[in-house]
Amino acid sequence: MNSPASHRIQPEVIVNAPYIPNLSHCGIFCRDLAVMKNFYTGVFDMQETDRGVGGTFRYELVFLSGRDDQHHQLVLAGGRAPDAPSTVMQLSFKVRTIDHLREARRRALSLGATKMRGLNHGNALSIYCMDPEDNTVEVYLDTPWYVSQPHGDPLDLEDADDAIWAQTERAVRADPSFMPAQEWAARFVQRSTALRASRD
Repeated sequence: MNSPASHRIQPEVIVNAPYIPNLSHCGIFCRDLAVMKNFYTGVFDMQETDRGVGGTFRYELVFLSGRDDQHHQLVLAGGRAPDAPSTVMQLSFKVRTIDHLREARRRALSLGATKMRGLNHGNALSIYCMDPEDNTVEVYLDTPWYVSQPHGDPLDLEDADDAIWAQTERAVRADPSFMPAQEWAARFVQRSTALRASRD
């Protein structure tokens, strides 16, 4: 959905920012998504923000968040076998610039990471790799746009920053669910206010 003011939304320009990765959200495999969603939304006041089956990750995903500035803090993924031990779907760290993604990639590869790849989620630019014990690690930064998740286009960090931002904006504007991130956040606040009122 295009907003009348959406043409004015631009990525934040950050110059000489320190490299400070921030652990942001995680995902876990589940046996019963309904039971797990009920637990986390009930205990931690999270809400479902999106749901779907990924194009490259062929399990149903349920995105949960308790904050209006984070699309998801916890991802519940189907596919855990009844007798499977606890597993980690991914550990995610948030950075502030595309150069920080490049720096994270450099450091991870130098310390034994494998299977490095980039994905453009529309609402975030991400790199993924396997740590030395084969746990999936994501490093990402937010964009100023929203599209429904899961969403994943190729991301090549060898491209210039301007080219990456331009490619991203073209892709998200072609998506029917597109809106500025600020608009998505305002809707989140409205839902949260209504939810709290219903519990009072």
